[in-house]
Amino acid sequence: MGGQGFLHASLAGIPWFLLYAVAGGALLVIFGALYIRLTPHHELEEIREGNVAAAIGFGGNLIGFAIPLSRCIQQAASIPDLVIWAMLALAVQFIIFLVLRLFIPDLSGRIERRDIAAGIALGAAAVAGGLINAASMTL
Repeated sequence: MGGQGFLHASLAGIPWFLLYAVAGGALLVIFGALYIRLTPHHELEEIREGNVAAAIGFGGNLIGFAIPLSRCIQQAASIPDLVIWAMLALAVQFIIFLVLRLFIPDLSGRIERRDIAAGIALGAAAVAGGLINAASMTL
């Protein structure tokens, strides 16, 4: 009987898992879409053309957002709570991009010119910022 209770308790969590996984995936897609629209360079077009710098920068930003997003999912009391914290994480990622542009003039132009160093700097800054962002989130 104890085995059935454990199985039932485990299966009871599946709807919550699905809800938060879908919400997290949707928030990641929203972040990616906004990032593509708000940055001066055209990531998807650049990536389709084989621009490694653009792929590194965009990939780093997706990971940099996914890290605090995972923290948001872990601590969210509800889907609205998740969305609020995810929007904060999203804002921080855009601030990181803006600040990095102060230190690397013509960042977008350099990425368009396939400057891998610029792509690595952008991706690394996004991941580093995401880690700090996630660690700063408290209940």
